[in-house]
Amino acid sequence: MRGYNSTWEFIQQIEKAGELVRIQAEVDPDLEVSEIASRVMREYGPALLFERVRGSRIPLLINAYGSNKRMAMALGAESLDEISERITSLIDIKPPNSLKDALKVLPNLAQVRKFPPRTVKRGACQQIVFQGEDIDLFALPIIKCWPQDGGRYITLPQVITKNPESGAQNLGMYRIQVVDEKTCILHSQAHHDTARHLRMYAERGITKVPCAVAIGGASVATYAATAPMPPELDEWLLAGFLREEPVELVKAIESDLRVPAEADIVLEGYIDIEDVRVEGPFGDHTGFYTLKDEYPAFHITTVTMRKNPVYWTTIVGQPPKEDYFLGKATERIFLNILKKTVPEIVDMNLPIFGLFHNFCFVSIRKEYPHHARKVIYALWGLGQMSLTKWIVVVDADVDVQNTDEVLFYVGTNVDPERDVQVVHGPIDVLDHASDMTGHGGKIGIDATRKWASEGFQRRWPKELEMSDEIIDLVNTRWSEYGLSESMKGSQVKHREPILYESDALRAGGGKIGTIESGEAERGMQ
Repeated sequence: MRGYNSTWEFIQQIEKAGELVRIQAEVDPDLEVSEIASRVMREYGPALLFERVRGSRIPLLINAYGSNKRMAMALGAESLDEISERITSLIDIKPPNSLKDALKVLPNLAQVRKFPPRTVKRGACQQIVFQGEDIDLFALPIIKCWPQDGGRYITLPQVITKNPESGAQNLGMYRIQVVDEKTCILHSQAHHDTARHLRMYAERGITKVPCAVAIGGASVATYAATAPMPPELDEWLLAGFLREEPVELVKAIESDLRVPAEADIVLEGYIDIEDVRVEGPFGDHTGFYTLKDEYPAFHITTVTMRKNPVYWTTIVGQPPKEDYFLGKATERIFLNILKKTVPEIVDMNLPIFGLFHNFCFVSIRKEYPHHARKVIYALWGLGQMSLTKWIVVVDADVDVQNTDEVLFYVGTNVDPERDVQVVHGPIDVLDHASDMTGHGGKIGIDATRKWASEGFQRRWPKELEMSDEIIDLVNTRWSEYGLSESMKGSQVKHREPILYESDALRAGGGKIGTIESGEAERGMQ
């Protein structure tokens, strides 16, 4: 198995790796935890285990995923790119042409068969059961994150609902505002699967929808709840793949929903579609308060937990925060799958200041006129990418992980009148800048080099580059100059040739070749 099967296993390992600090001083769940964690997150610091939270006997874990190292550890990998390569090896499987080929494929197919979750009779998550008057959500160390928040919020939930038509479960993550000891408000955004399930129940005249919320458990579980899986494709299947072992689920106490057996805490109950409450404000990942809005109440009828539970939580707000690393994991893990749909993509970056839905930088192998616009529209047609407000497309040789480099080419390669496409469509409901909730303007920017066949009739200039010989000379003699080693830097040698258009080649049959930039200039005069 990859990753860790329980919260305490994960805590022990990240502590051993020097990635966790235990805080024994008593802290207040009302804003104090949030301020401490926020300062640590700004410095990309360790996970924090608060062992004494006022009003609760349960320890609180925050910033558990708050670094690339801890994120990879949680998913049982050396790096996130390693997981991406594993996924690629599976989706690249082709039907075998011979017995020899079939034998090569068998190990991967056997691995796939292990992915579905496995139902067990008993789970550690049900070692302790509270019902009726014994239920008290305030016995959990649920925090208030920001001063003007509408109350305390559960911020790292694994929300489980079921499609009434297919019976397929969905695992998602939506903030949950605590109203009283047994009542919450579930922020089920319209664009997500839980809201779709609620609409389906309403169409059938069913107003009380079974729901369960798990907290903690296997180190991969919380991430799986955030992953952008296609509708009706079980997120536990992804979790099983990441673990290389099926996730164990157990039947809930009061419904036929299946909940993760190793979770620390499980809240069972129902969402009352007709019991609409005012939720918010909430200090959101946008860096602003999400304003009050109406969402259905989630009534808790049973609480179960392990004998030694840990309460997982997080805070969101102006970056950097812990959620950045969850989003970055999705970006790297799913990049190769995205390339199967949009194969011209070389790399993608959802920059930290873009809050996942504001900005997307993508590099492409440009092969025909206006290719960048095709990619922009393709991305706007893919799941949660449809909510992206700014998409910037650059050439294949631009490092999209380097924000300054991307912005350099936006400044130098873009004519705003020609290369900027403004459209109207769905956007994140948390976006406060649009006139109406959930839809507004979006911008696509073509920052690639321009070709004659795109209407560009001027010569495209050659970019400045030092010769390789001089770079090597200066590197060799640097110590002789009396300058510090920190000033030496790492001068980039000539970029790899990229795809340029040549009118001559195009006239000879429409082919695109690999042409050095000087030849490209001559071809586009």
